[in-house]
Amino acid sequence: MRLGVLDVGSNTIHLLAVDAHPGARPLPAHSHKAELRLAELLDANGAIGPEGVDRLVGVIAGAVQAAEDKGCEEVLPFATSAVREATNADEVLERVRKETGIELQVLSGAEEARLTFLAVRRWFGWSAGRLLVLDIGGGSLEVAFGIDEEPDAAVSLPLGAGRLTAGWLPGDPADADDVRALRRHARAQIARTVGEFSRFGAPDHVVATSKTFKQLARIAGAARSAEGLYVQRELSRKALEEWVPRLAAMTAAERAALPGVSEGRAGQLLAGALVAEAAMDLFGVDDLEICPWALREGIILRRLDHLA
Repeated sequence: MRLGVLDVGSNTIHLLAVDAHPGARPLPAHSHKAELRLAELLDANGAIGPEGVDRLVGVIAGAVQAAEDKGCEEVLPFATSAVREATNADEVLERVRKETGIELQVLSGAEEARLTFLAVRRWFGWSAGRLLVLDIGGGSLEVAFGIDEEPDAAVSLPLGAGRLTAGWLPGDPADADDVRALRRHARAQIARTVGEFSRFGAPDHVVATSKTFKQLARIAGAARSAEGLYVQRELSRKALEEWVPRLAAMTAAERAALPGVSEGRAGQLLAGALVAEAAMDLFGVDDLEICPWALREGIILRRLDHLA
């Protein structure tokens, strides 16, 4: 069957259509996306403003039409941090339902972490042993650890690259004092959770997902996306530590000129790099591997499990 996954994220609204059936890997058939950066559109009261809601409804309507055009038998719609934490979330969800017919499932942070972990486990298999999975989105950082398909520990922290850029790094290039303040904030938030994971022992394999980690790995020398999903891509803490001060000295336009960095994400890359560096340092990670599967694939896999 052809399934559509509609991901209303903090940065991007993304419809991924896949051909899938139980027991087989999902094969991407079509991708439809638009960057809204909802995490940066929240007003002083934490609500998504009228313009943001209008744009959100319009993009979802377009994605629904694309899913119909591509023959999706079912659409699995979900929303993450930006909608989850908006003070007017109920009103936004109701308007989306009335005007598009889509009832968004709002995932909790822990659900995000668990579903991403499932996707990573399926990608690497049982031979990967105990997995530590890191995922930096636009609104939050998810961390999960475990040896099975359900993690033993999973947390979500408000350390997304879009959220932190909007709240902590107004300058372009960023002010050095702002960078230091954000660095302290990120490390304090992550340090509170380390003990929850360390009691399970050291991971056998550390994996990262998300656009932020992919772009950081690319500027540090990893293979281009054009070389395919199955090329191993890694990021070392040493390389990241060398890149953070360089990114801090750049404007967003200068970062956009780096290999693999999109114009829409360039402004957020410094905040994402600070969070990635903090997580790798505090969890004692020297090297990690990039996984091409993440939350969307976890949603698909869980649905296929239910069908089976």
